[in-house]
Amino acid sequence: MAKKQFKAESKRLLDLMIHSIYTHHEIFLRELISNASDAIDKLYFKSLTDHSISLSREDFKIHLSLDKENRTLTLSDNGIGMTQEELENNLGVIAKSGSLAFKKENDMQDDVDIIGQFGVGFYAAFMVSSEVKVVSRAYGSDDAYCWISSGVDGYTIEPCRKDSVGTDVILKIKENTEEENFDEFLEQYRIQGIVKKYSDYIRYPIQMEMERSKLKEGTGKDGVDPEYETYTETETLNSMVPIWKKSKEEVSEEDYNNFYKEKFFDFEDPLKVIHSKTEGAATYNALLFIPAKAPFNYYTKDFEKGLQLYSNGVLIMDKCADLLPDYFSFVKGLVDSEDLSLNISREMLQHDRQLKVIAKSIEKKIKNELAKLMKSDREAYNKFFENFGLQLKYGVYSNYGMNKEQLQDLLLFHSSSENKLVSLAEYVSRMKEEQKYIYYATGESVARIEHLPQAELVKDKGFEILYLTDDIDEFAIQMMREYQEKQFKSISAGDLDLETEEEKEEIKKQEEENKDLFAAMKEALGDKVSKVRLSQRLKSHPVCLTSEGGLSLEMEKVLNAMPTDQKVKAERVLEINAAHPIFETLKKLAATDPEKLNAYTDLLYTQAMLIEGMPVEDPVAFSNAVCDLMTQ
Repeated sequence: MAKKQFKAESKRLLDLMIHSIYTHHEIFLRELISNASDAIDKLYFKSLTDHSISLSREDFKIHLSLDKENRTLTLSDNGIGMTQEELENNLGVIAKSGSLAFKKENDMQDDVDIIGQFGVGFYAAFMVSSEVKVVSRAYGSDDAYCWISSGVDGYTIEPCRKDSVGTDVILKIKENTEEENFDEFLEQYRIQGIVKKYSDYIRYPIQMEMERSKLKEGTGKDGVDPEYETYTETETLNSMVPIWKKSKEEVSEEDYNNFYKEKFFDFEDPLKVIHSKTEGAATYNALLFIPAKAPFNYYTKDFEKGLQLYSNGVLIMDKCADLLPDYFSFVKGLVDSEDLSLNISREMLQHDRQLKVIAKSIEKKIKNELAKLMKSDREAYNKFFENFGLQLKYGVYSNYGMNKEQLQDLLLFHSSSENKLVSLAEYVSRMKEEQKYIYYATGESVARIEHLPQAELVKDKGFEILYLTDDIDEFAIQMMREYQEKQFKSISAGDLDLETEEEKEEIKKQEEENKDLFAAMKEALGDKVSKVRLSQRLKSHPVCLTSEGGLSLEMEKVLNAMPTDQKVKAERVLEINAAHPIFETLKKLAATDPEKLNAYTDLLYTQAMLIEGMPVEDPVAFSNAVCDLMTQ
């Protein structure tokens, strides 16, 4: 029979299919199995109304067979089959979807799935095949036809013999090249692995003859050396019913844990399981897990986020990053939807509108489940936050705070009064009536913050302080600015606004009286500080460093620790405690010994730097100054 030519457009698309659309050659088997499942669905659908079809659902199957000698891989189904016209239309024109047309022409039942498009995916077979033969006999016909093609050069269709309804796809596997090993697609364990990876949840059994070995009878005992013989048996390669499509009542906690550990290669049970079915703008099943611990590479550039993405049980992407925002990147799991448009390839869904709808829904679900966990099992939530809280804080800060409303109720910080992690809502609920601000302090550790001189007055007033110990904390807090209309205020920056009007007037009076002293101290320190003034926050300590402007001392430390040439400096203010004896000493020195005043000023500044955990500019000079003071 004369060879028919693909249309020019189809030739270009076929070339594109073979060389660029699919990342992995193994995808071809997933596509062919999906097409076989579609064909069975069509016949099953007809059997619901056509009682002359004697097959029940349990009779349908997909069979794989390997012939190493002839280098063939055959995939057979007992589905609806194709007529000569359908072979021409569905296979002769690439991207012609018989499945899509069938779905439009029939009012499909809920339990009948048409996975994808017979057309585009089918041609993935040419990635591994030098020739593809399709032998098909349509339901209701006694005639069978054979479609044969070696690729872009065209195809033939001619009558043939086939005893039963259905389709056989016979692939002539290519010979190996220097770059590619095609022999792997003739190995039973490789084929078994591909089925398990991509098509484990196809609803019909996928069967193959598997070669096994067993001990020969009469050997291996009574002094007789063991001998083994090989045999074959038909095995079902897929599990068929996905755990996520079962109702929650059918799945035990142990089932979830075992599935998670096997599927996502973890040694520990998940901290939280989220199993949901959503209908509406997008219909999908989701099975999500929050790990008990962060993976060793979680906070590195090597970590790859994403959920497995299925369409009716067929794996489309192993890690679909678009389904998770970065701040929920710790979530593992999968999503299975029948709404995804499988047009040119099951690997090109990044810009799919339905995918965006699903992603938004999943984001909301994760947030709600974490909020529930915080209320119902605080110990478990604290464990979660210990591992992944940093990522939530990064989420608040990134994208100019675009997601702060979404995440702020999930944050925890150490409380000065509770001596444990508390939420912002819990802090605000305990605020005193006269308290205007949410106070916070920053430092390397809780123990270090506890001893900050700046905390004295705030604690004395009975106000709770949040201790921020992670590098990202203050950046996130400043991005939030306020919570429930209460502004955040650092105990080390600006005016704490804790004094009475009388106290403010007294400080103002003292500053005016001693303005020459402060000017002399500022001159001694030069550009190390922007000003020297009396403190409104110190009680027993002589001195402290504070900052003005948007850049705090802690933020300066964090930014300068980064591997860049550009260094930043906060606008530092040296504050002196007027109630401390050192203040009287300074006033006397200003009148009697300006040189010693300069030395004392430098000592006080260096002390304040050490209290803040900041590096001393000249440790030797500081040591010598202390020794000089000790010998006077």
